[in-house]
Amino acid sequence: MKLVAAAKVRRAQDSVLATRPFSETLQSVFGGLIARLGSSDLDLPLLTQREVKNILMVVITGDRGLCGGYNSLMIKKAEARFKELTDQGIGVEMVLIGVKGIKYFTRRNYPIKFSMDCGQNPDATQSLKISEKLLGSYLSGKADTVELFYTKFVSLIASSPSVRTLIPFSASEISSKGDEVFQLTSEDGQFGVERTELDAAEPQDFPNDMIFEQDPIQIVNAMLPLYLNGQILRTLQESVASELAARMQAMQSASDNAGDLVKELSLVYNRARQAAVTQEILEISAGAASVSC
Repeated sequence: MKLVAAAKVRRAQDSVLATRPFSETLQSVFGGLIARLGSSDLDLPLLTQREVKNILMVVITGDRGLCGGYNSLMIKKAEARFKELTDQGIGVEMVLIGVKGIKYFTRRNYPIKFSMDCGQNPDATQSLKISEKLLGSYLSGKADTVELFYTKFVSLIASSPSVRTLIPFSASEISSKGDEVFQLTSEDGQFGVERTELDAAEPQDFPNDMIFEQDPIQIVNAMLPLYLNGQILRTLQESVASELAARMQAMQSASDNAGDLVKELSLVYNRARQAAVTQEILEISAGAASVSC
């Protein structure tokens, strides 16, 4: 199971790397348009902060267990945030991605807007389905903010339950935020992870005399759902990689514990066998001594 999980981590790694060219190009074009327009001129719903009365919490967990504290840590973080918001009088609904989270929160009657399985190989179709529902809730006014709860993939022995504001966006963050990619390595039979920090893509240079077929603001407005879809896909991939790494570690711990148990039982068995042999020798010696007397 450890080796199977390692193979799936590599697949998740390849998926992240495959999405990098698109996300870099999107960031570059967006940065160029923002520089051309000026962030102060952007009056778009997805970039507008408004009074927060209702929050939509998107919680990503796994579909299966045997992965240490991966699911429980995320569930506890989401529960604590839900209580914090409701104590402040803010309305909260939940979007649950992953069977473990669905079962936990459904049994406790939390307000669930919609739910779906996470799977082991997230793709653009899955993230598009999620982003469309989130955009519908936000643009209709049913949610003033969308918060995303996911697990950041740190290493094979550590992951970090994280939360971020998904909607509304920040124009400066989209155009200037860097990225990280991870790569599974193996040395001397031991698995490891190398993380590489990437700088933000350089804004594309649009000449002042360039004529756009559409209003640049409309182009930015059309790009924001693409950016949202990419962010959701990336966090799904990150969470799945974290789950698989946690499963690798759990399987390694199970193997180590089983080995320790075998050694302990062998030691107990040998001691019992030695005690039995010693007892038999004593009985024989005692019988021989009584006969000779």
